[in-house]
Amino acid sequence: MTKGRKKRIKNNILSWVMIITGAVIAAFALEEFLAPNHILDGGVTGISMILSHFISWKLGILVVILNIPFIIVGFKKLGKGFILRTVVAIVVFSAMTGVFEEMTNATEDIILATTFGGVLLGVGVGLVLRGGACLDGTEIVAILISKKLSISTGQIILFFNVIIYSVAAAVFGLDRGMYSLLMYFITSKVIDIVEIGWDNTKSVMIITDKGKELAQDIYVQLGRTVTFMQGQGLVSSETKDILYCVVTRAEIFELKRIINSVEGSTFTTISDVSEVVGNHVKSSRKKIQIEKTLAEK
Repeated sequence: MTKGRKKRIKNNILSWVMIITGAVIAAFALEEFLAPNHILDGGVTGISMILSHFISWKLGILVVILNIPFIIVGFKKLGKGFILRTVVAIVVFSAMTGVFEEMTNATEDIILATTFGGVLLGVGVGLVLRGGACLDGTEIVAILISKKLSISTGQIILFFNVIIYSVAAAVFGLDRGMYSLLMYFITSKVIDIVEIGWDNTKSVMIITDKGKELAQDIYVQLGRTVTFMQGQGLVSSETKDILYCVVTRAEIFELKRIINSVEGSTFTTISDVSEVVGNHVKSSRKKIQIEKTLAEK
């Protein structure tokens, strides 16, 4: 077994550990702090919490059912690996909500529930994202929309959540809607710490001997176009391919996997991007033209 293969196996095991651990922590935060005090999470989970208030269905069952359409939509667009990890994360999360629902609530103090629930939820979601999955179908939709429009995934998710928290305010009271919004911001800040590179967009620079191969893999598997540059090593004086592309936070895991799958010397830097102007994703009308360009290089 080669060193590269061992590293990939180790990374895969670590990613699954983070996904499962994160899903369990998120379920604990939801059932022990947030749900009993009518503090809503965003996205599909928040919608499920509102519906469970009116019907007798279990929260975990609603989460799974409501996520199914989003998973189907994202199956062909985001890759089997990402969707598989997401399905496992959602199933574990939903199952554990049923387990923690039977336990005594951690606190009835609204401030403590908002603060500690937000922190624990941020830790859980951050671990799942770092493992290369997501816990909510709206994340999948946000990624797909961001590929079509010049809008970041974070802005799209915030738009969805503002609507959900407005409904929460109408159903549970204005104060609960405000506490839910406060919890959302606490969760986001904690995710910043746990999931390195939580920012909506990342710029990636790759220095490699396999520029053409990497560029094709990134384009085919992630739908991201790549800019080619040439550089020269100071010590080796060898000419290197320098690739530059922009990806979302949810694609970082897959990008690393693609990079690690290519043999040869590769050096990669990943940086935060505050704003992207213009189109940096694959267009179906330009697909054939880009593929011909890559083949000629």
